[in-house]
Amino acid sequence: MELQEALETRRSVRQYCGGEISDESLKEMIRAAEYAPSWKNSQVTRYYVVRNEENLKKVKDTLPEFNRKNCEKAPVLIVSTIILNRSGFERDGNPSNELGNGWGCYDCGMSSMNLLLKARELGISTLVMGIRDEAAIRRILPIPDAEAVIAVIAAGFSDAEPEMPKRKPVEEIATFC
Repeated sequence: MELQEALETRRSVRQYCGGEISDESLKEMIRAAEYAPSWKNSQVTRYYVVRNEENLKKVKDTLPEFNRKNCEKAPVLIVSTIILNRSGFERDGNPSNELGNGWGCYDCGMSSMNLLLKARELGISTLVMGIRDEAAIRRILPIPDAEAVIAVIAAGFSDAEPEMPKRKPVEEIATFC
């Protein structure tokens, strides 16, 4: 699959049909995420791949009802985190500019987009969910205090064919100076 095709056909899927995702496919998705750029190559994004049935149910229960329904039959949830106070910070611990840990979130977004595009190439559908109970997720997964939970990504095989939502034209989102 060419990049342009992956860009144009990737969708946020809210209906899965179950099935299993191989370890190799999950590792390929994470390896793709590793290729994303990051602030001073800090590589602060971490992924917690949840596939154990008991933990999967527990993490799904940390989501609001609508997202629990959206990922009900997804066989994998991937929790993304960032290491705090590294991306966007100087060696002395001071933020490099007013965004501070915002740079870590930015880096996580770029990394996660690579993961989503690789998933698409592999025929795996995804849904990024930002509304979650961080404290509850921390009680389930071994996430260090030095990391912040950013999102939960459902991964599985689509049981729907969502249409491309309307996109704004270039003229509306870009200013050429």
